Amino acid sequence: MDDAPLEGAPLIAPSSTEHPLYDTVVEACRSVYDPEIPVNIYDLGLIYTVEIDTENAVKVIMTLTAPGCPVAGEMPGWVQDAVGAVPGIKDVDVEMVFDPPWGMDMMSDEARLELGFM
Repeated sequence: MDDAPLEGAPLIAPSSTEHPLYDTVVEACRSVYDPEIPVNIYDLGLIYTVEIDTENAVKVIMTLTAPGCPVAGEMPGWVQDAVGAVPGIKDVDVEMVFDPPWGMDMMSDEARLELGFM
């Protein structure tokens, strides 16, 4: 069976933006920084999806600025610890993906400004 995405399907799964804990989980993600770049990983665009189910279990799909990032093995744990500390969160699963690859266009305006790209 072919695992290729369906034609027209989004490359990045939608987040649970309507969930009452979504904003708090995003703020927890914003507390994690890439050690090489002085901007949090959420505003860098490294967090692709924050999915929260009805049991308050969270699945975070994230990437890195480059697959060879020196903290590749550590960053998912940092995200898991930050999100897991949010009151009411039951479980946290962090999945690392490299498709679609990260690009500078995924950064927030705040991140672009901070890094001097605006």
